[in-house]
Amino acid sequence: MTTANKVTIGRIILVPFFAVQLTYYFLTEDEMYRYIAIAAFLIATISDGIDGWLARHRNQRTQLGSYLDPIADKLLLISGLVLLSIEFDKSPFDGAPLPLWFIGTILGRDIIVVTGSILLFMAVGDVKVQPLILSKISSVLQMVCIGWVLFNCSPKISMWLAVVASITAVITGVIYVLDGIRQFSEHPSAQPGSTDNKS
Repeated sequence: MTTANKVTIGRIILVPFFAVQLTYYFLTEDEMYRYIAIAAFLIATISDGIDGWLARHRNQRTQLGSYLDPIADKLLLISGLVLLSIEFDKSPFDGAPLPLWFIGTILGRDIIVVTGSILLFMAVGDVKVQPLILSKISSVLQMVCIGWVLFNCSPKISMWLAVVASITAVITGVIYVLDGIRQFSEHPSAQPGSTDNKS
């Protein structure tokens, strides 16, 4: 259990706390809950960079960390995006809710990629994922979009952020799917007559 993994686990623990505070804000419109939600979101976002720095520069890369880090990122993003897309009777945010097509695009992309990875693992027993810079950019844009709405900034800019984040998410999703198809097609089990050639 490295320091980097401990930071990542702390980030995962912050997610339900952030979600609860944001929900209370929607229900009560008490600004205190919004400030607490913003603080939790900022701490979680900053800690993402900290555990990454520790893993790279303090030789703390682990198999556990490679699983926990994307899980922590997705939990934070999905909780924020989903909550900020809910249409309450009276939204306290000027720029909320986020458009449903944005949430659908992000969730749909993640569901397709995760499902494809599971199927690929079941078929070939191994999945090699090459991280994409564009995928990280998409995640950063999603976080900026969430933060923009939390700070009650211009809804027009949050809309453009959602558009760009959606486009990058779709592009990376297509790249991951094509790479998964390539890995499967290159595996011996995908070759014709492979089941008959076992010795």
